[in-house]
Amino acid sequence: MLGLLYGLIACSGGTAETPQVGCSKDTDCREPRICRAAACVDPAPPPVDAGVAVKPVAGAPGFAMFGGDARHTGRRPGPVPAKQPKELWKVAVGIVAGSPTIGPDGTIYVASHDGQLYAIDPAGTVRWKFKTGDRSWSTPAVAEDGTIYVGSDDDHLYAVKADGSLKWKLRLGACAPGGFGPESSRCDVDGGPTIGPDGTIYVGGDGIHAVWPDGTLRWKLATAEHVASTPALGDDGTVYAGSQDDALYAVAPDGTKRWEVRTGGDVDAPPLVGKELIYVGSDDKSFYAIDLAGRVKWKTLAAEPIRGGAAQADDRTLYVGSLDHHLYAIAPSGQVKWKLAAADKIVAAPVIGSNGNLLVGAEDEHLYAIAANGTLLWHLPLGGDLDTTPAIAKDGTLYVAGDGGHLHAFR
Repeated sequence: MLGLLYGLIACSGGTAETPQVGCSKDTDCREPRICRAAACVDPAPPPVDAGVAVKPVAGAPGFAMFGGDARHTGRRPGPVPAKQPKELWKVAVGIVAGSPTIGPDGTIYVASHDGQLYAIDPAGTVRWKFKTGDRSWSTPAVAEDGTIYVGSDDDHLYAVKADGSLKWKLRLGACAPGGFGPESSRCDVDGGPTIGPDGTIYVGGDGIHAVWPDGTLRWKLATAEHVASTPALGDDGTVYAGSQDDALYAVAPDGTKRWEVRTGGDVDAPPLVGKELIYVGSDDKSFYAIDLAGRVKWKTLAAEPIRGGAAQADDRTLYVGSLDHHLYAIAPSGQVKWKLAAADKIVAAPVIGSNGNLLVGAEDEHLYAIAANGTLLWHLPLGGDLDTTPAIAKDGTLYVAGDGGHLHAFR
């Protein structure tokens, strides 16, 4: 029927090219033209959003990413030492706003404001550097096959092979290059990446994007403002991400919006997906617990905005920092169990070691180690604000980077 309609439009002058007449079958026409209503015409394009199934593209599942996993639980395989560790080495990498991640072979990856992705071996040797088109705020995500995904302020998502060569890059959004203000950063790819179990990559930008492992766009949910929040995944494939339009979004695996929860401020914080609830902070100074149907179950108030991600321990205690200089321990009911003060803002997401101890960075240029009961174990000066989350190797080596310009290894 669509082909007949297309042919009738062509015969009535709806196309720029005059159709050949007198055909009786498709073979009378020069390919790829077909015979419709006795005229050779171009075949009708497939209808958009006609419900035609898109063949999935298989990819390697995630190995390491922001929050330790696709749910952003904040747990790591190695312990946080009870006593202050010693520095093993440091490597100059420039200012780092994302967090280091560790690949399957132990390589540490870190993206820098100098526009480069660094690959550094456990001994502190730079294996390679990969240059992007602009600075990066992204935490590299590493798949099981060694592919590294990283976003950049040049509006691109990059896939980099384990040897440091480009696999592919994809521009997300259509923002004008250059300029200043919110519109100039609307398409920056700094919300993610997060890798799903089927290898799909989820990132922010001018919306929430799902990208096939071959570098083609799977779907996009447009939002009114920039998405700097790193998407998180539920066990059923639902994607959760915040936006600077003051909302947390839940998106079905096919890219359709399931619900949104409006808050009183920007939602730059990455959500954490628990077994029954989704947890996220907002610039309205609240930490929200939201059920799978999009209903707010409780919220806990801080004195200033909450822009960092949370971590959840085995006993379901939640840990989250605030710009009010405090790290909060929050019970599953929403009550504050304890809070620990730093000397400046806490934007970084805390991390939980395999022994239950915590690490969190602050803008007082220190890394703090805290026991699960709120006792301060030790703190280290880093020479710059620390808005990032350390990576912890299985042997307990800590990898830390921030505004101080170096990647540090401690053990």
